[in-house]
Amino acid sequence: MAGKVRLLAFELGKFGVVGVLAFVVTDAGTNLLHFRAGLGPLNANVIATVAAMAVSYAGNRYWTFRNRQHGRVRREGFLFLVLNTVGLAIQLACLGFATYVLGLRGGLSYNVALVTGIALATLFRYWSYRTWVWRAQPPAAPAAARPRETALL
Repeated sequence: MAGKVRLLAFELGKFGVVGVLAFVVTDAGTNLLHFRAGLGPLNANVIATVAAMAVSYAGNRYWTFRNRQHGRVRREGFLFLVLNTVGLAIQLACLGFATYVLGLRGGLSYNVALVTGIALATLFRYWSYRTWVWRAQPPAAPAAARPRETALL
């Protein structure tokens, strides 16, 4: 049991490192595109998140979940894209709610909504990657039991 907990903690740590890199791309990209380039809050987040997806896919496939089952890259990539789209929708819901429902337009409120959306989406992504994209290796099948020889009396 302690070994499983240690492996989970190690996997979560690696997921966190990849997540921090993707977060930097998403947060910096969103802020640059929104406040410097003048894009709308949601469009800026979509563009930055798509760029962060590339960082996240490479880091998670080749480092975080490298010891898990790997299918064809096309299948994994498709599932990853679909699940990240759901994660993006979670982020956009938080940003849209803060911006358009609550009418909060300042930099601080924008970033609080962005970080909240990223945090919620990250929880969903970690669970979904482990569940559908990079599943645990199946346990090794026990050695086939040898049939007992019966002695003829």
